[in-house]
Amino acid sequence: MKLTTHFASARKWRTAVSLVFTVCAWVVAAITVSTASAAGLNDTGFTTCADAAGATVSCTAASAVQGQDARYGRDAAAGTSPLTKVGGGANGFDFTKISNAGAVLPATAPLGTATGEWGCTYDNTTGLMWEVKTPSASLRYFAHTYSWYSTNSATNGGGVGGSGGMSGGCFTSGRCDTEKFVQDVNGTNMCGHNDWRLPSFRELHGLVRVNTTPSIDNVYFPNTQSLGGYWSAASYAGNSGRAWTVHFPIPYSNDSDQKTFPYKFVRLVRTGL
Repeated sequence: MKLTTHFASARKWRTAVSLVFTVCAWVVAAITVSTASAAGLNDTGFTTCADAAGATVSCTAASAVQGQDARYGRDAAAGTSPLTKVGGGANGFDFTKISNAGAVLPATAPLGTATGEWGCTYDNTTGLMWEVKTPSASLRYFAHTYSWYSTNSATNGGGVGGSGGMSGGCFTSGRCDTEKFVQDVNGTNMCGHNDWRLPSFRELHGLVRVNTTPSIDNVYFPNTQSLGGYWSAASYAGNSGRAWTVHFPIPYSNDSDQKTFPYKFVRLVRTGL
C-alpha cells in the first residue's frame, strides 16, 4: 500500500514538472514569436512579374518566370488580401502615424508641427519609428543637408568625419553634421522621445519601395528627396573616411560617400513605440 502511494506521488510530481516545462516552453515560444514579429523585415514593394522575353505579365500567368520577387513575401500576401495590417501603407508595408507628442494617430492625420499633428511614422513590421521631414524651414526641413560626423570611437569605424557640415546648410549654422543634428532633435523630444539616432544601413534600406519615385512610401514619408542620398550610421569597411548612404530615386541605389561631404540628407530613427 505504501509502495503504491509512493509511485502515485512520483507520478504526480513528474506530471507537475512536465506541466511546468510545457508552460515555460509556451512562454518562450510566445516571446520568440513576439520578438520576431516586432523585428521583422519589410518586403521590396515589387508587385510585377515578367516573362522570358522581359514583358510584364501577371505573376499568376503561365508564362511568368518562376521564383520572382513579387511571388513571395508580404507584398504577395497584400495582393491576395490575406495580409492583416495594424496601420496602412502600400503593398506589404504597414505604417502608423505618430503625433509630435507621441500618440498614435489615424491615417488621415495631417503633417504639422502642432502637438496633436503628425510628426513621425512607426513601422509595424520592423518595430522602428522614423522621423518625418517637414516642408517648412525648421529643424527638420526636408532640404537641409549634413556631413557625417561621430566622435564615438566604438562605432565610427576609425574616422570621425566632418564636423559642422556646410555653413547655412541646415537650421543652425555650424551644426550641420549628423552628430549635432541627433543632439538637436533629441533636445526637442521629438514625438515624445529623446533616443533618436542615425539608422543602420539595413534599417534605412528597409524603407526602399522599388518602382516608385522617390523609392519609398511617399504617403507615410512625404518630402523625401529622390536625389542626393541619406546618411546611414555605417562606416565603409574599406575606407574609414567614408560612410554608406541610401538613395531613393528610381531605381534606388546605395553607395559610400566621403564623410566630410556636406550635401547628404538625414532621416533619424529609434526603436519602439
